[in-house]
Amino acid sequence: MEALVASAVGIMTAAGIFLILRRRTFPVILGLSLITYAVNVFLFATGRLALDAPAVLNKYEDVPYTDPLPQALVLTAIVISFGMTAVIVMIALSAYLSSKDDHIDMTAQDCVDGAGEDA
Repeated sequence: MEALVASAVGIMTAAGIFLILRRRTFPVILGLSLITYAVNVFLFATGRLALDAPAVLNKYEDVPYTDPLPQALVLTAIVISFGMTAVIVMIALSAYLSSKDDHIDMTAQDCVDGAGEDA
C-alpha cells in the first residue's frame, strides 16, 4: 500500500511540474492544484497507513490507531489550497480579460532584462 501511495504522489508531482511549465495559464493552475493534491496525500500518509483503524486512542484496548494530526493538517491544507486556487483563477481571468490572451509570454531577452533591473 505504501508503494502505491508513494507512486501516486510521485506521478501527481511529476504531472503538476509538467503542467506548471506550460505556456498558458489554465494548465499552470491545474499543475498547482496537482502539486497541492500530492502534498495533501503525502501529509495524509505520514499519519501511518492503517486500514480500519480509528483516529482516536482507546484506553481500554491496545488497538492500532492512526495519528489525527496529519488528518487535521490535510483538512487545513485543503481549505487553504481551495482559497488560493480561487485567487489564482481570478488573477488569471482578469489577465485574460485585459489582454484577450492567456499565453505566458516571456522570452530569454525578458529574463535577461529583468535580471539587470533587480541588481
